[in-house]
Amino acid sequence: MSLAEPVVSLPANVASPWRRLAARLAFAVALLLFVTLIAYLDRAGYRDLNGTPVGFLDALYYSTVSITTTGYGDITPVTDEARLVTTLLITPARILFLIILIGTTIEVLAERTRTAFRERIWRSGLHDHTIVIGFGTKGRAAVETLLARGVEREKIVVIDQHADAIEEATRSGLAGIHGSASRTAVLEAAGVKDAASVIVATDRDDAAVLVTLTARELDPGATIVAAAREAENVHLLKQSGADSVILSSAAAGRLLGQAVHSPQTVEVLEDLLSVGTGIDLVERDVGEAEAGMELARLASVEPIVAVVRGEHLIRFDDDRVATLQAGDRLICLSRATDS
Repeated sequence: MSLAEPVVSLPANVASPWRRLAARLAFAVALLLFVTLIAYLDRAGYRDLNGTPVGFLDALYYSTVSITTTGYGDITPVTDEARLVTTLLITPARILFLIILIGTTIEVLAERTRTAFRERIWRSGLHDHTIVIGFGTKGRAAVETLLARGVEREKIVVIDQHADAIEEATRSGLAGIHGSASRTAVLEAAGVKDAASVIVATDRDDAAVLVTLTARELDPGATIVAAAREAENVHLLKQSGADSVILSSAAAGRLLGQAVHSPQTVEVLEDLLSVGTGIDLVERDVGEAEAGMELARLASVEPIVAVVRGEHLIRFDDDRVATLQAGDRLICLSRATDS
C-alpha cells in the first residue's frame, strides 16, 4: 500500500480479528468432536446403508455431514435412544455451528462499516489536538511528556511510516495514521487544520523540513516544534515554519560533556526534563496583582528562570524585565506535585 494513502488505526479494547476467528474455529471443531463422540459411544444405535458396523471414522463422517446440515442419509439413527440423543444434543450443536458460521460471515461483512463509523465518531471530536510525527525514541518521549502534562490520550494523534510503530501507538491507547507526513492527505487525515500543535520527530532533517513546510501551509496558526540532528538545519526548519527547534544531537552532546565534570548537574537537568517527578519547569501568566512588581521581589518567593514578553524570551537577569508587565509569562521552577 502506498504511504500516500493514509490508514487510520484507532485504539480498541477488543481482541484482534484473527484471535476472534481462531476462537470461533476452535469452538466449531469442539462441536464437531462432541457430536463424533456421542455418535461413536452410541454407535450400536446407528445404521450404515452398506451394512458394516459404524466405526470411529463413520462417526466422524456422520458428525461432519450432520453438523453442516449436508445430511446424505447413509448413516442414520435407528433406535429410540439414538434419535433422542440426536434431538436433544446433536440438533442444538448443529444450530450452534450455524450461528458461528453466520455470525462470522456477518462480522466480516460489517467490519468495514463498523471501522468507518468509529472513524467518523473520532473525527467529529478531533480538534485542538496534538499531532506527533514519528513514533521513535523522540516521539515516544514527547508523548510521555504530553501525558504527564495532563494531555488526554484522545487529544494525541501519531503519524509514522512504519506499521509496527503505529501498532505500538494504538496498543498504548493512541490514534495512529500509517503514512508519510510529507503528504497533504496524511496530515489532513490527522486533522491538521484543527490541530493546536504539531511535533515533528522524524529521523532525518530533510524529512523534518518538508513535513514542517507542509504542516505550516495547512495550519498557519498551529504551534510547530521540530527536532533537528544537525545545527546547520535549525535555520531551515525555522524558515519552514517551526516555532521552536530542538537540536537533539547537540543537546545530548552537551549533556555528555557536562556529565564528565559535573554529573550532578546533569541529574538536575534530567529531573527538570522528567515531567511529574522532582522539580518541573512551568510557564504561567503574570497575575493582575503581579503586574508592575519588581521581578527580584517575586523571585524571592518563587524561582524564576525567564520571562516571555511578546515573542521574546528574556533571561531573569536582563534589565528589560526588572519590572513585570501585564501580558508577561513567567518560566519558573515548581515542585512536580504543584504543577
